[in-house]
Amino acid sequence: MKTIELHKSVTASNDKDAEELRNELRDKGIFLANLMSSAGSGKTTLLSKTILDLKEEYRIGVLEADIEADVDGKAIEALGAKSIQVHTDGMCHMDAGMTRTSLEELGIEDLDIIFLENIGNLICPAEYDTGASKKVMILSIPEGDDKPLKYPLMFQESDALVITKIDTLEYFDFDMDKCIERVKYLNPNIAIFKTSAKSGEGMQEWEDWIRKEVKEWKNHA
Repeated sequence: MKTIELHKSVTASNDKDAEELRNELRDKGIFLANLMSSAGSGKTTLLSKTILDLKEEYRIGVLEADIEADVDGKAIEALGAKSIQVHTDGMCHMDAGMTRTSLEELGIEDLDIIFLENIGNLICPAEYDTGASKKVMILSIPEGDDKPLKYPLMFQESDALVITKIDTLEYFDFDMDKCIERVKYLNPNIAIFKTSAKSGEGMQEWEDWIRKEVKEWKNHA
């Protein structure tokens, strides 16, 4: 599996670069989803199940961003998705310049959907536009229902929230209604999905949302 090392942003004007990259991807009909979460949310597990369910319909690529290591990248590559491991050399986020460099190394001309699995934290990734078509925030049941109160920007910036590990709901003090209420207060238009990659619950709704967004993205290419 190919690994690239990114030591700093390629360019300084991130918002401008992000919009240029987004327009280029739109022109090519390539959908890029920026997946953001804290470490341990089940992001890679959700992504793996999503890839398995969608790989017969779409040509899928993955950018696996980590400060170090390549454990997640190897897991994704084993599923048959085109992937590349990105090391950010201590940086806690991906930005547009880093994303562009990663896409160039991955090779995107033969892809329909690309998932960027961003660095695992709820602060920095929310602040940097990567040029993605949509931003998706992932929250697991064990993390608690108070995360919207602690990290409001992440929820405000995201187009969709995927709540994972709902099969563990009975074991944790997690108030689903209260969590959704807090999220909707911050972002009334956000799409919310309650899922378990382990049991498969809620995956159909989440994957149907991806299908809808990909179709709309390609129709406006």
